[in-house]
Amino acid sequence: MSDTPFGFGLPPEEPEDGDEGKKKDQQSGGGQGPANPFGFGGLPGAGGFGGPGADNPFAAMFGSLNPTDLGAAFQQLGQMLSYEGGPVNWDMAKQIARQTVSQGTADGTKDASVGPAERTAVQEAVRLADLWLDDATSLPSGAGTAVAWSRAEWVEATLPAWQELVDPVAERVGTAMGDVLPEEMQAMAGPLIGMMRSMGGAMFGTQIGQAVGVLAGEVVGSTDIGLPLGPVGKAALLPVNIETFGKDLGVPKEEVRLYLALREAAHQRLFAHVPWLRSHLFGAVDGYARGIKVDTAKLEDVVGQFDPQNPEQLQDALQQGMFQPEDTPEQKAALARLETALALVEGWVDAVVHAAAKPRLSSADALRETLRRRRASGGPAEQTFATLIGLELRPRRLRDASRLWASLTDARGVDGRDALWAHPDMLPTATDLDDPDGFVHREQIDFSELDKMLGEAAGGGTTGKPNLKKDDDSKGDDTE
Repeated sequence: MSDTPFGFGLPPEEPEDGDEGKKKDQQSGGGQGPANPFGFGGLPGAGGFGGPGADNPFAAMFGSLNPTDLGAAFQQLGQMLSYEGGPVNWDMAKQIARQTVSQGTADGTKDASVGPAERTAVQEAVRLADLWLDDATSLPSGAGTAVAWSRAEWVEATLPAWQELVDPVAERVGTAMGDVLPEEMQAMAGPLIGMMRSMGGAMFGTQIGQAVGVLAGEVVGSTDIGLPLGPVGKAALLPVNIETFGKDLGVPKEEVRLYLALREAAHQRLFAHVPWLRSHLFGAVDGYARGIKVDTAKLEDVVGQFDPQNPEQLQDALQQGMFQPEDTPEQKAALARLETALALVEGWVDAVVHAAAKPRLSSADALRETLRRRRASGGPAEQTFATLIGLELRPRRLRDASRLWASLTDARGVDGRDALWAHPDMLPTATDLDDPDGFVHREQIDFSELDKMLGEAAGGGTTGKPNLKKDDDSKGDDTE
């Protein structure tokens, strides 16, 4: 079973920084978290739709039911088959996510309502974090409020963002299933295609619900995966997961909470004051979805032989690679754009938080290293993107990005570093991450000056060359 979504298959990549063991472990279903939540394979230790696991909804419904439960099971199956919404049954996704959360995590930690003392502690930590960040970045506070969530509250608050991320991929899969059939065959197979889409929506919903539920047991805030999953302007921390995260670190709980509050508040500043960033990241996922194609011959074979009484047959077809991403420059560019942007976001947060925490927290270095190792070993962010769109975030990219932002701070100061977020074309590229010194000392076009000149040209004014910001130790006059 691969770690790619909806049964997709991507070409293998060379292991990097000793990640080969991690890849093998993920492919075999080992490790923490869902090995393939969007690929219908089920979670580690589960049978998925095609096997006899506890997470197999069909086995769970019909395995060993008494007459009372049997009626409820048939009612649930009827709801699955009668679903006529979008490409993902989000009602089912929410239900499964809440059920997964209620079962607790593998270490026996259960979800619990957040008490007044914990809410106050989170609010004070975020307030103090924002004060410290004022010295480390020119971007103002982006958190209008600070909240403490239970795992169930995290599920409820982030589902709208998951829907925005997943629907384009699932929609493209559903559309492709119908597009490949001849028009006359579509008319004949209409009811069957409708049933397949209902089943697909239910299966997508079940697997996404499992993934979100497992992720809720690991994340410590609303921005762990590098995307703004929660409501705008709301910094959120999960006290029960922070307790688990810091349990064996030998660091006072208050310092752990404050360090994680710094990371959450830094993410909030970036997404609040870089208005194009969110659409840039989500748009890369949508760009990936547009490249999905379907194996026509295999789909026609499945349609011709599909047995409505054997829903696992559709599951088997999905797992055998019916859907394959286009191997086109556009497809590769979408994934590269997303990976680079996420690395830049996480690298900036890492550099800014370290600058703010280092002079004030004795545990800053230890906590920074712990989070980096969490990433390198395949934390929630890596697992989520690997299973969502087949993208494996490489730890080396994150380290390179962090070093580049730190070097920019030394060379240009905080204001000069943060000014690069003014326009997407000013940001470092994947190539720049390979040569951070070359980027740091390269001349940068001042886009605010360029916009001013374009405005003057439109109004009949005079124009000249755009202003170039140049470091004292920079050589030459090449523009980027």
